[in-house]
This record gives sequence, C-alpha cells and structure tokens, in this order.
Amino acid sequence: MILACDVLFWIFLVGGLAARYAAGLRTLGGGLLLCVPLIDVVLLGATVLSIQDGVAPTVWHGLSAAYLGITVVYGHRTVRWADAKFARRFRGAAAPPRRQLHGRAAVVDAWKSWLRFLLAYAISVGLIFGLVALVGTLDEGAPLLVWLNPLTKVLVYSLIWPVVTTIWPGKAPGAGSEAQPALEPGPGPGPAEENR
Repeated sequence: MILACDVLFWIFLVGGLAARYAAGLRTLGGGLLLCVPLIDVVLLGATVLSIQDGVAPTVWHGLSAAYLGITVVYGHRTVRWADAKFARRFRGAAAPPRRQLHGRAAVVDAWKSWLRFLLAYAISVGLIFGLVALVGTLDEGAPLLVWLNPLTKVLVYSLIWPVVTTIWPGKAPGAGSEAQPALEPGPGPGPAEENR
C-alpha cells in the first residue's frame, strides 16, 4: 500500500502538471493535483482499518506512519518544486536566482530546514503512538515502535548542519578583501614652505 501510494503520488503530480502546462487543460490538471493530498488520507485510513480489523501490527504499519509524517511536511514543497519545473519547461518562466546564503541568512535557513524535519518527526511519532494506542499496549505495538530509532537518529544527525552553520556561517564573496580607501591629496605647500 505504501509503494502504491508513493507511485500514485508521482502519477497524479506529473499527470496534473502535464495536463495543466503541456495540454492546457487547467481544470483536469487541477483535479489531478487535488488527488495528491488525498493519497495520504487513503494510506492513513487503510493503516487504521487494517489494525482495527485485528491484523497484528507489523513494521509496515509503522513505516506507513513514518512515511505520512514526511509526506505531510514535504509533499507541498515537492509539488511547488515540480510546478516551477513545468512552468519553466512549457511556459518559459524565468528560473529563480540561485540562493547564495551566508552569514545570518545561512544560519536562519539551516535552522528552518532542521525545524521542518522536526515537524515531520513529531507528526510521524504522533501517528506511531496513535497506532500503538489502537493496538492496546506497548508490547503489542512493539513492531510499530521500531521506526522510532531510525527517525530519531536522522533527527539528531541532521542537527549537525545547523550547529556547524551557526559556528561558521560563511562570508559574502569578497567580504574579506575590503578595498582600502584612496588617499586624498593633501593641501599644497604653503608660502612658508615655498620660500625654503
């Protein structure tokens, strides 16, 4: 089900953008793109129904919860990225300028990226414990909790980048080689110096 939802995500995304930009069918394209977030709802519903029907929880149920947390946070960004690509390809839209972050801007961007993953982590962990609550006990839900380990490791390891960026944020190109101000010519010799 997870693999099917992942495949459907890209089918609806590419199909919707192709209909909008390549074929000029904006209504059809919009309808296909609206199906993209519904895939997450279908996956969550299928996972919950599976457990409620008495199926013993497995690592796959836990993976669906982890997957949902990530797609909820990053899915919209992926759609915007793909939309910009199609707009440049079929509409001749200008490419956005490449971001060259340094100093405070680099630090803010690094921490925003980490906080974004922290949000995905929180959603995934919340869904995992929600499924454990459906199962009944922590012992019965142990296969679901397996995914807490890799998710937490990624969260901790990814913290290295914003910390390093905070310590060494980098400088703007040419910031270290400031030009020395030109010396202005002083006043000419006065009458006393001319008579010497």
